[in-house]
Amino acid sequence: MRLKNKVAVITGAASGMGKAMAIRFAKEGALVVGGDITDDFADIISKAEGRFTGVKCNVAERSQCEALIDKAVALHGGLDILCNNAGIMDKMHGPMDITDELWRRIMSVNVDGPMYLTRHALPLLLKRGGGSIINTASTSALSAGSAGTAYTASKHALAGLTLSTAWMHALDNIRCNAIAPGGVRTNIVTQEQYAQFDPKGFKRTQPFQALMPKLLEADDIADLALFLASDESKHINGTIIPVDAGWLAL
Repeated sequence: MRLKNKVAVITGAASGMGKAMAIRFAKEGALVVGGDITDDFADIISKAEGRFTGVKCNVAERSQCEALIDKAVALHGGLDILCNNAGIMDKMHGPMDITDELWRRIMSVNVDGPMYLTRHALPLLLKRGGGSIINTASTSALSAGSAGTAYTASKHALAGLTLSTAWMHALDNIRCNAIAPGGVRTNIVTQEQYAQFDPKGFKRTQPFQALMPKLLEADDIADLALFLASDESKHINGTIIPVDAGWLAL
């Protein structure tokens, strides 16, 4: 088992990429505490062979982020891995049309949450003698054509948090990397959200979206997350790794 008895916290764990990570990590021996704004963890619990605990958590709230980390410590005595996976999409607005309310909501979930969790996790990783932080970014962290202004800015900020964390703690045996998924078959965008997309902004993203080579599965992202969580990647630090079937190679 590649993560035997490692303690992992994963946000956005009730569905999509976070769910795939939680199940994969548990099957590789990790003790997983998963947070999500919903508490529907039944499918993960049934597949995780007793190695998963679900916690309702809104990552936009600092106190809930800290409580999630504290729950893992209370249950398992420490922390080895943090996956900042929770995130929300914007409505494809350009910079001229984004509202203060939507900007703040996107930033609170996609940037503030990972910062709260990372800040609270670092002293625990130091006590362990090291660990791995994995942030779920996006192709929008490396380009600007696939989403609106708020989401794109938030994922660029998450890339910056990744690099800074990696540099500041490289001598502490703490690694921080980000995964930049391309199109993945998840529920981050619902049919209801599609109906609310800004037509002008959405139209502008279409030429870039049309170049996507293929739609990936959540398990494809979990494969890389497992590698980054394991000792197999012990010298990989401060990277933003695209998993996009070559989308950004254009």
